[in-house]
Amino acid sequence: MTYTSAALFIIGTELTRGVIADKHCQVLASQLTQLGYRVDRMVQVPDDGTIADVLKDCIDNCDLVVLTGGLGPTSDDMTRSIVASLAGVPLVRDQHTFEALYARIGERIWGANEQQTMIPQGFEAIPNPNGTAAGFRGFIPDGQRQIACVAMPGPPREMDPMFFDQVLPWLASLIGHDDFTRSEYSTFLIPEAKLEELCKSVTFNGLQWGTRFQDLKISLYLVGGTVDERSRMASDLSALVGPSLLVEGDAMPVELLTDLLISRKETISCAESCTSGYVAKLLTDQSGSSAWFWGGAVTYANEAKQAMLGVQEATLAMHGAVSEACVLEMAEGMLLRSGTDWAVSVSGIAGPSGGTAEKPIGTVWFGFAGKGRKSEAVAVHLTSYGRESVRRKASVVALILASQYIKGASLLDTVHKWQYI
Repeated sequence: MTYTSAALFIIGTELTRGVIADKHCQVLASQLTQLGYRVDRMVQVPDDGTIADVLKDCIDNCDLVVLTGGLGPTSDDMTRSIVASLAGVPLVRDQHTFEALYARIGERIWGANEQQTMIPQGFEAIPNPNGTAAGFRGFIPDGQRQIACVAMPGPPREMDPMFFDQVLPWLASLIGHDDFTRSEYSTFLIPEAKLEELCKSVTFNGLQWGTRFQDLKISLYLVGGTVDERSRMASDLSALVGPSLLVEGDAMPVELLTDLLISRKETISCAESCTSGYVAKLLTDQSGSSAWFWGGAVTYANEAKQAMLGVQEATLAMHGAVSEACVLEMAEGMLLRSGTDWAVSVSGIAGPSGGTAEKPIGTVWFGFAGKGRKSEAVAVHLTSYGRESVRRKASVVALILASQYIKGASLLDTVHKWQYI
């Protein structure tokens, strides 16, 4: 059977009541279209069982149905039972899913969570390491046809990795793309709309792309052509956005730094002002982070910079807290007090007030110090979409530039080649 037409079902009462906005249709439709599917319907339905009639109609007219939502532990999460009913099979416990969930939550599995280990008989469970509800995929018989069906959890942090990592290759194989291959890259600090525009400017020979927005990065998938052609497109894109803002594979900014520190058996500390400890938070998200992270100081007030890091009062009076001189003293003070191999400092203007003509909102200085290495500082002017956006971007910049500093790259050259941040 050839699979060409698709229907998307986004399930959730919060969606149909306007409490939250749908974030799935554009992602799913874009990716399916790139694979060669024709998306005929995109439907939003509440968690009240009304999906059954609409789903049956789509089964009669489409080859593939993709559902998100309705896999939770509450009584109104009915996706499993509705799909099982339409397939004419009972719900059965998937033992592997049960054992994996039991290992995570123990005896709490008994009760509502137990139903999250049930899938329609004959379907294949899709693991969900980011939540308690496994997805599933399989086929619903419809006369002489076998309708492909995929069900995934609704929260984006659960659905997105499940779709890109496990569902998308399966859908590619259904439509007959036995040679389906793609190249994955991670991009940092580049707005999604700008990334789309830049991809259009460098594509050639029918190469296509898709993006997946995540915290602190956007994953970029290049599809079609040869490996060399996809690599060339990525290289052309890197030349536009600046080196170090596009890396091959699935990587987070902090991993670029921590992997480097681990390989060198070295440690780092940080002194933060405008980022308010976010750099330290990212450095300690991974278990075992004490192996590379000593600690840090959030020195927001000038008095804290003086008392905790040894920043000179004259430096602050002459240059201000958001300055090259200040972040250099912050980094060197942290390096001296921590005894680590490396230290990074951040001081900037996150807004919405405090900006000036000389130092507008989004101006951030970064300082770096290392044992036996000349200290360096560099300023970056970040596009501001609010106080939180400046803090998050500044934290990503600090991690990327720390990696570059440790490797001996010129920080001025690095940031001067960056664009669109």
